[in-house]
Amino acid sequence: MPCDVDLSATLQESPRITKLLQDARDLVPAMSGRAQILDSEGRFPALDFDLLRDIGALSSFIPQRFGGLGLGVDPGGASELFALLRLIGQGNLAVGRIFEGHANAIKLIHTFGSEAQIERASADLRAGHLFAIWSAETQAGIRILDDNKLSGSKTFCSGAGYVTRALITAKDRCGTRMLLIPLEPGERVGSTGVAMHGMRATHTASMQFDGLVVSTHDFIGTTDDYTREPTFSAGAWRTSAVTLGGLDALLAEMQQQLRARNRHEDPHQLARMGNALIARETARLWIERAARMEESIESAPATITGYVNLARVAVESAALEIIRLVQRSLGLSAFLQTNPVERLMRDLAIYLRQPATDEALTEAAAWFLERDFPEDDS
Repeated sequence: MPCDVDLSATLQESPRITKLLQDARDLVPAMSGRAQILDSEGRFPALDFDLLRDIGALSSFIPQRFGGLGLGVDPGGASELFALLRLIGQGNLAVGRIFEGHANAIKLIHTFGSEAQIERASADLRAGHLFAIWSAETQAGIRILDDNKLSGSKTFCSGAGYVTRALITAKDRCGTRMLLIPLEPGERVGSTGVAMHGMRATHTASMQFDGLVVSTHDFIGTTDDYTREPTFSAGAWRTSAVTLGGLDALLAEMQQQLRARNRHEDPHQLARMGNALIARETARLWIERAARMEESIESAPATITGYVNLARVAVESAALEIIRLVQRSLGLSAFLQTNPVERLMRDLAIYLRQPATDEALTEAAAWFLERDFPEDDS
């Protein structure tokens, strides 16, 4: 029961975008086939990113004014980016996690960077560089000293050793700044990786930045731009889109395994499948509208933030319900390490642990308690 993304329903109806999405769809089966071995070995999906690079997925975020597709950065591209992220999530959630970080970093550069910085980032994308946004850190974090020398490290850096353009957060005396750091493969990776329950193929590790001297052109935006709303919260729809792809893959496995056991016509199994489909469709509707909301120029920033926060909580609830239903349907076999379902559930469990979920829910509820919920203008 994999997702059948409607490639004709794109907003821009660009032949280049349609081809990109079709090429991405063609990669999904082989990507999915490699996911199990990459997870068991904790190996970075280098081939998958080479293939995504070859079809133009990494460079699809170059703005149209520089000859690119402008996915996620130019107005009107949310629908296409949603489809791309969902397809990659179907193939491998670990690949989707890293690819979404790439998209996030470019979005922040496009939103807060200067025109010269956007142009340089576009040249880097054209050259095949992989971007990331790394903000997690220990309590000490990264400090910018008076001589523009950095002190400290980042934790939970997905793609460590493979990302060659890292957007990181660091603190100076005034607040939090964003810095775009060029890296060589393998450079500044911590001595040990992070032993993760899921997402093992993301090659997550700490990154050491002690002693690195940055220049003025490395600074993106101004103080505290990183946490500026609605950008800080609204981009969560992209993570949810990748999650939806993982749910597509999980439901496809559920369907195939029930058929293999000749259990697909059992009324109890049919009820579970029906409820799982309802949960997935609920998630899809929330995410698609959240993507449109981020692009809205008429909605107040707090309305956009509130809606996207509700969407990510709705997606989490739907995903946890689907996982429960899959476990009930497949029983103990769902927990066998040789079963792709086991990996998908582990990866989803990690990916769903987004920060401050309870706070996102209550703040959104408080906002809409005092005003009308936004009408759907699709």
